[in-house]
Amino acid sequence: MKDLMELVNQLRSYSSEREWFEFKENWCEPAALGEYISAISNSAACAGKNEGYFIWGINDVTHEVVGTSFDPDCDIKNEPLKHYLARQLSPENDFDFSEVMIEGKRVIVLCIPAAKTVPTAFRNERYIRIGSSKENLRKYPAKEAYLFRILSSGFPTIENTASDHQDLTFEKLLIYYGAKGLKLNPETFRKNLGLLTEDGRYNILAQLLSDDSHIPIRVSIFTGTTKADSMYSVREFGYQCLLYSLDEVLRYGDVLNIIQADETDRVVERKEVPLFDNAAFREAVINAFVHNSWITKNEPMITVYSDRIEILSRGTLPPEQTMEGFFAGESIPVNRKLSEIFLQLHISEKTGRGVPKITQTYGRSAYDFRENSIVVTIPFKWINVMGDKRSNNPGNKSQELNDTQRQILAEIRNNPNVTKQQIASILDKGKTTIDNGIAVLREKGYIVRVGSNKTGYWKVVEPDT
Repeated sequence: MKDLMELVNQLRSYSSEREWFEFKENWCEPAALGEYISAISNSAACAGKNEGYFIWGINDVTHEVVGTSFDPDCDIKNEPLKHYLARQLSPENDFDFSEVMIEGKRVIVLCIPAAKTVPTAFRNERYIRIGSSKENLRKYPAKEAYLFRILSSGFPTIENTASDHQDLTFEKLLIYYGAKGLKLNPETFRKNLGLLTEDGRYNILAQLLSDDSHIPIRVSIFTGTTKADSMYSVREFGYQCLLYSLDEVLRYGDVLNIIQADETDRVVERKEVPLFDNAAFREAVINAFVHNSWITKNEPMITVYSDRIEILSRGTLPPEQTMEGFFAGESIPVNRKLSEIFLQLHISEKTGRGVPKITQTYGRSAYDFRENSIVVTIPFKWINVMGDKRSNNPGNKSQELNDTQRQILAEIRNNPNVTKQQIASILDKGKTTIDNGIAVLREKGYIVRVGSNKTGYWKVVEPDT
């Protein structure tokens, strides 16, 4: 079992409770707890988790550690709670209570194994989680059917799930392997690469590697820092063998990564500075392709803004993966066979250095773990920003801004309604730093405030031509 403190802190890092874990403080209603065990056990199976959790001592809104007085060894009408629960659960569920001290406060963790061959029931009723609510499974026939399908056939993967398209061809795949010095046997490669389900149909992995994947891969470019800004362009790289789509996206990254001339403190030669770290970008894109939850038929999203690139992959960490293991580079593939193919073609490595490379360059804050996706942010390092030198007094020399002040000016130019709090979040700077930077910009005549602090907006004073 995972280290309990690491486990609890990992669950606390989620923005809200998930269907496979629940936080409480001192709550204890024995019958309802039995229903929760049924619901969490079944929901964990639906989510592809090995186990779910019921945790006392954590506030369910703020996720703060508050401690608990809950006693798992208490009696219910002269019967131990554990025996009371076990006696009414079917089939047998090997749940386990554990205690851990976090921030000096007592926390109780109930680990609940996921349902295996049949749904877990309490008092002969089966329950499921819908959001953070506990519901009778009979009320949700689609959920019930999905659960039975998982319990009978296993959690769906791109290998055991048949493609909706069975008229697939693989000419480009054979050429790609040949270009890498590897020859595929036209008669056996489908089986050797795992492109067939047990009943001999093409699976989703085969669809991804076929000449027409039927899946779009796009790079969208916006003029500002949000999707509310105007869209500049959309480049299409999909609807072909996934390996070719990946190569084209990586090459397009080279196009986007303009080389800037940094003449600051120039003596003899100017420095050439790329817009972003290309190695980190490549690792993020490759990881997004190989670990994307393709089973949903949804592609990774690559979005370029004026100050960053966001690379989104569908799905979350695999069940066996811990957050610390993830950042340490202990890779657990979401798509096992696809990962093996990437390794075979030397697209990725088994060293696990992809995530550490990104965090070494941009820190852990580059990763954003959302409910159903993981986003990597690659920030831009702009050297020259239009209008970043200016004088309030025509008789004075131009006054140069520092990096933070230029970044603040760029954010205001891109979004005149941006708040100080939003700038602080985007730039990962403290409130005082942003306040001081804005004060300098106002003092030097780069920006003025139009209207009130609450309802007004910023206006950038463009230089005279």
